[in-house]
Amino acid sequence: MQDSRHNARILALQQLFERYFHKQNLAEVEDKSQLFPINKILEEDEIKDYDKSLFRQIIEAMPVNELQIDEIIEILAPEWPIDKIATMDLQILRIAILEGFILNITPEKVAIDEAIELTKEFSNDQSRKFISGVLGNLIENKSKYIK
Repeated sequence: MQDSRHNARILALQQLFERYFHKQNLAEVEDKSQLFPINKILEEDEIKDYDKSLFRQIIEAMPVNELQIDEIIEILAPEWPIDKIATMDLQILRIAILEGFILNITPEKVAIDEAIELTKEFSNDQSRKFISGVLGNLIENKSKYIK
């Protein structure tokens, strides 16, 4: 059984993926509840419990921090421009960096472990290795990348 924080990350990942896929600019939408039909997703995914606070923190902080996070990713993976990274993998990286390194609401190693778990659920083994490598590089050199 998954815990409520993991479920919050799953929901945030789905919402960020959808927003990115449809090129919605979260910062410009006043009523964010209109973008995130959370009840429908909860029903479809049969998620019974999720950490509403963590979900809200990720969703609300991402638009403000996305540019900084993408700059970090571009430095960590120079051979992979942002627009060439699979959308799902990019969102997983963004969530991990936001949660563990920018907002510091989750221990760094936990954020990385959760990113790997999300990759196992929503991506493939090659992506898991890529995400693990990028985040491993970040944790080893965070003073160079996080200001």
